[in-house]
Amino acid sequence: MKKLFLASLLGSTIALCTAAMAADDLKTLEAAAKAEGAVNSVGMPDDWANWKGTWEDLAKTYGLKHIDTDMSSAQEIAKFAAEKDNASADIGDVGAAFGPIAVKQGVVQPYKPSTWDQVPAWAKDKDGNWALAYTGTIAFIINKKLLHGSEAPTKWADLKTGKYKVSIGDVSTAAQAANGVLAAAYANGGDEKNLQPALLLFADIAKQGRLSMANPTIATMEKGEIEVGVVWDFNGLSYRAKMANPDDYTVLIPSDGSVISGYTTIINKYAKNPNAAKLTREYIFSDAGQINLARGNARPIRAEHVTLPDDVKAKLLPNEQYKGVTPIKDADAWEKTSKALPQKWNEEVIVEMK
Repeated sequence: MKKLFLASLLGSTIALCTAAMAADDLKTLEAAAKAEGAVNSVGMPDDWANWKGTWEDLAKTYGLKHIDTDMSSAQEIAKFAAEKDNASADIGDVGAAFGPIAVKQGVVQPYKPSTWDQVPAWAKDKDGNWALAYTGTIAFIINKKLLHGSEAPTKWADLKTGKYKVSIGDVSTAAQAANGVLAAAYANGGDEKNLQPALLLFADIAKQGRLSMANPTIATMEKGEIEVGVVWDFNGLSYRAKMANPDDYTVLIPSDGSVISGYTTIINKYAKNPNAAKLTREYIFSDAGQINLARGNARPIRAEHVTLPDDVKAKLLPNEQYKGVTPIKDADAWEKTSKALPQKWNEEVIVEMK
């Protein structure tokens, strides 16, 4: 019993010491970030995923000044590489596929926030070079006024027999549309290497004259051009919130499967304010930072570990809708397949349109 007691006591002591060390490390990081006094970002504008709330909190709590330059994921990585020691950016936000690319190009530095263990293994780099802060899952947005109640689809299989038009957008230019094809493939037995089940589904819809070429956006929805749109969940939720009559629209994750991806911060290897960048990531993964993202309709990566305020929780889809979603397991295969998708789409789907 004494041995067990001593082992338990030792374990508790180690845990307390570890927690104390972590607290000291955070205090040191906070002090160093305050001394730098600023954090400059790319691809993190105020109106995307409510970054505005995060920048306001960092300014109020730590005195960090902030500016952002909006740009694409590829442009962010190119900027880090080109500027090197003349870095004007400390941190960026890129699509999931670009995290590993940034590591390969050697333009990032690691930092694991204190909530690291609550980030799923599929959503982070083991060395801390990147980690998804929020996710995107392919969903349907449905205009209920244009469909009969019982006709509204809840899964991909429903699309085969519906009478409504389906809008997925341009798979040759939009990552959302390409991921929509991948989601349909997952639901029908395919994967990153095999999109054939999805191409067959959309070819069948095209043959029926139900594949719409309209891109699902707020503008096309307000014009009544979209009956069922295939979109990222956060886009669908944002679109619905901005509609004159939000109750006319339903956003849901197809129950027979979907793809989940997301966005990751990358900290510039050459950052002029590296501690402020690390503190920014620390804050983004804290409860307060995750709630900020949720206020912008983005589903936080720690959604199952954070108690969201009722008004924020009401903005998002219930956790249970995400039980059947699949993360991309083979990023290299998906990169190759997605590059070949536009030609296959034209040859096997568009050719069937009436």
